[in-house]
Amino acid sequence: MTAVAEPTTWVSVCALGAIARESGVAALVHGEAVAVFRDHLDEVHALSNVDPVSRASVLSRGIVGTRGGVPFVASPMHKQPYRLSDGVCLDDEAVRVPTYAVRVVDGTVQVGPRRS
Repeated sequence: MTAVAEPTTWVSVCALGAIARESGVAALVHGEAVAVFRDHLDEVHALSNVDPVSRASVLSRGIVGTRGGVPFVASPMHKQPYRLSDGVCLDDEAVRVPTYAVRVVDGTVQVGPRRS
């Protein structure tokens, strides 16, 4: 059996200006549904778009906010809040959303390999 290598290339998703503060967009990156968010400080984060509780691909449509200064997205399905920095659920640390490397190059948001 051969191991499949993780993609290491970066995929351009959109212009940073196309993502309003405290909102998200969905993108297909290396065949995976990814949600890209811009928080209130203009930092960009990338998580799986799949809600781990409902298994629906909806997180990009969630409500972005802060709790105790920590940026999060609340799932539109059952409202679980996931920390944008590492995908951990603020209400149940045993639940998490996979995260992806993300960067902004010349005003374009790029998503790279899965981190967790």
